[in-house]
Amino acid sequence: MSKENKAPESAYENTHDLFAVRKTKLDTMLAKGFDPFRQNWNQSHTSKTAKELFNPADEIGPQVSVAGRVMVFRLMGKASFVKIQDRDGIIQIYFSRDDLPEGSYNEDFKKFVDVGDIIGVKGKLFLTKTGEITVRASEFKMLAKALRPLPEKFHGLTDSEQIYRQRYLDLITNQQSKERFFLRSKIIRRIREYLWNLDFTEVETPSLHGVAGGAAAKPFITHFNALDCDFYLRIALELHLKRMLVGGFDRVFEIGKVFRNEGIDRRHNPEFTMLEVYQAYSDYRGMMQLIRGMIQDLCKNVLGTTSITRYDGQVIELGGEWREETYSNLVIEATKDPEWFSRSKEEKIAKAKSLGIEVKEDGEDYEITDDVYGKLVEPSLIQPTFVTQVPRELCPLAKLNLDNPKVLDVFELCINGQEIAPAYSEQNDPVIQRKMFVSQVGEEIQKLDEDFLVALEHGMPPAGGMGIGIDRLIILLTGAANIRDVILFPSLRPELVTKQPPKDSETSPEEAQKEGK
Repeated sequence: MSKENKAPESAYENTHDLFAVRKTKLDTMLAKGFDPFRQNWNQSHTSKTAKELFNPADEIGPQVSVAGRVMVFRLMGKASFVKIQDRDGIIQIYFSRDDLPEGSYNEDFKKFVDVGDIIGVKGKLFLTKTGEITVRASEFKMLAKALRPLPEKFHGLTDSEQIYRQRYLDLITNQQSKERFFLRSKIIRRIREYLWNLDFTEVETPSLHGVAGGAAAKPFITHFNALDCDFYLRIALELHLKRMLVGGFDRVFEIGKVFRNEGIDRRHNPEFTMLEVYQAYSDYRGMMQLIRGMIQDLCKNVLGTTSITRYDGQVIELGGEWREETYSNLVIEATKDPEWFSRSKEEKIAKAKSLGIEVKEDGEDYEITDDVYGKLVEPSLIQPTFVTQVPRELCPLAKLNLDNPKVLDVFELCINGQEIAPAYSEQNDPVIQRKMFVSQVGEEIQKLDEDFLVALEHGMPPAGGMGIGIDRLIILLTGAANIRDVILFPSLRPELVTKQPPKDSETSPEEAQKEGK
């Protein structure tokens, strides 16, 4: 190969002894004509299905073909035990010089296989003296040579930044994390099945909006070159789904990403997954039945229990009926002030400070109360609670309560100390809707979406609507402590990958043997 055509070397080449050792093995394999990165492997069984195939009464079981990542390597001279991990778990492989093709054990297996490599193995099942179902390898192939070692063998990843930035390593070394993301997939699939069974239609609406509407949040802004104008990444799914109601889709839902250019903390990620669902001829009380039925269905068919244990050991009971209480009663209960709603703004600020709560002193009166609610009331609502009769200023898209026009026909479902799902009796009067949009004041103003108002003027049936934060729901159902623990790749500041590979759990089969693996 000429100097001009020489392939570029890895940015990490020779920056670490272990990387260099593995790179040398790779080069040797290539020189001998081996393919260390094969195109495929005929995997007949996973670790789980292979074990299920074995009959303990048999001395030798059927032939299987398995594949996975080498996690444990015990070298014993003429024979070795290896454990590989696939999507279902771990299975042990027995490699013997006498079982493999001549020369393969010493020249291929011992020289080239390291912890972290992905291999394919064929062989018959048998039971070891310790009672472990094992594959007796008669053939193996290197499927992907790992140039970088796995994290330290006993502790895995312990740095939270590395866990989120290199999630693939977390999934390899942390079985609990891996199971949580499998569970997330099952929960979302079951949500879809539940709604489909109730005759809801799933649709997809645009992620780029000409107007950022449907929620009070700061959007991400991008420029649409073809149209030469600014667009917004959606902050909600609501307004397009209501257009579907106008168009005759009486039961409609969407599960999709939404984006809010705001803070990051243990409960907020700027990019998150939202379920929004709308049902014509229903209202917010119909949504109460829907969300309770949906979550209890998830408990029954995915979790197998209605009792959820939080990360701190506290148990949340999701079965049976759920508490319902008004917003005002909860604020009065938390502040221990029956006269709260008749007090002046200045008195409320002083009371909030005495309770150790920081509020926006330049905000509106209702914003002071909502600060108290958000910081004092909501975190205390661990067991499922429908918070009803929310102040009208907090949402311009819901119907006013007929008995008390100062509040809305809405609920906020709070579980685990956070809002899981708000739901409304949707405003379908275009005249009132326009007035409520226009009356919005302050930094978080709802921009006027004329196209939506025109759609509403064509007639939208009365409806109940609801939004569910999927990530928060997953936190609840899996007992996670942080929203980043339920998002595969959470938002992080861009950073160059370190040039130093993490500390190796092994350097060679020989050292692994010395370490007693």
